[in-house]
Amino acid sequence: MMDLTTQYLGLELEHPVVASAGPLSQTLAGVEALAAGGASAIVLYSLFEEQLRAEVARDEQLIDVQSNAFAEALDYFPTAPITTKSAAFSYLSLVERAAKSVDVPIIASLNGADLGGWVEFSREVADAGAAAIELNIYMVPGDVKTSGDLVVKRHLEIVSAVSDAVNIPVSVKMSPYFSAVGNVALQLVDAGAAGLVMFNRFLNPDVDIETLNTDAEFELSTPQEGRLPRTWIASLRNHTTASLAGSSGVESSDDVVKYLLAGADVVMTTAALIRHGRGYTRELVGGLQSWMVRKGFVSLDQVRGMLAVPTVWDGEAVRRGGYVSAIQAAKARYGAL
Repeated sequence: MMDLTTQYLGLELEHPVVASAGPLSQTLAGVEALAAGGASAIVLYSLFEEQLRAEVARDEQLIDVQSNAFAEALDYFPTAPITTKSAAFSYLSLVERAAKSVDVPIIASLNGADLGGWVEFSREVADAGAAAIELNIYMVPGDVKTSGDLVVKRHLEIVSAVSDAVNIPVSVKMSPYFSAVGNVALQLVDAGAAGLVMFNRFLNPDVDIETLNTDAEFELSTPQEGRLPRTWIASLRNHTTASLAGSSGVESSDDVVKYLLAGADVVMTTAALIRHGRGYTRELVGGLQSWMVRKGFVSLDQVRGMLAVPTVWDGEAVRRGGYVSAIQAAKARYGAL
């Protein structure tokens, strides 16, 4: 009998295909549809640091206005706007309702670049029933004088503070743009991360030469984008016991297989589910099963990390050798045109 179960962040999942953070998990109905479609775990849409900041500022304004009121005022109405359902309240409500409604783990996603109110809110998310927290540290320094060391330090501070504050596992959705990705990944694990998601997709604006404006549209990932995260997953697999999740570039079951061979514990996707529907998860899992049968595998443990870089190899020499070979092959192929 084939065994597709996998461990991710200490959670036992039925299979390795997970619904990643995105627009499909913004509502309870959406979460329920993802679970019904076969996702083994669901990462909720991201709550943004800016949303929490705005609400804190609004609350402080309301307190300032009310502090000037006198106790005998019987018809006092504050001039500051009041929203009956804040973003934080709505998010916590969704976590709680989703955790009770579906039988797969619910992972909360917090997106920010500063420590801010993440520690306290992480506690509230855990209390609401989240099985884990995914920190999407989206930090793009606007000041070009900001050093790489400072950026890494900020990441480590956030991870350490949040992981120390909660009793549920914390993963980090990493950027691929550190000068030493592997080293930063291991530092994040040392700081408390139970898992790493590779990678975050940064917004890359284009230029509209007719309107003379920038176009900040966010596009769905393509299979080509899976090469970079698989490279680093293969590099890290034998250097850490932390969970590794592959994200970006998942379109077919072939992409799922590639991530597993590189060493991923789970494979996350939103783009494929947007393109093909929430039930497409079952097709991805079915394709994985068919491939395993064809190759004679009966469990994921036989597959995972088959192509990971061995610890006894000189990783830098291997990469350099692969690069040289690829360039030589390209010269031979295209030089004859």
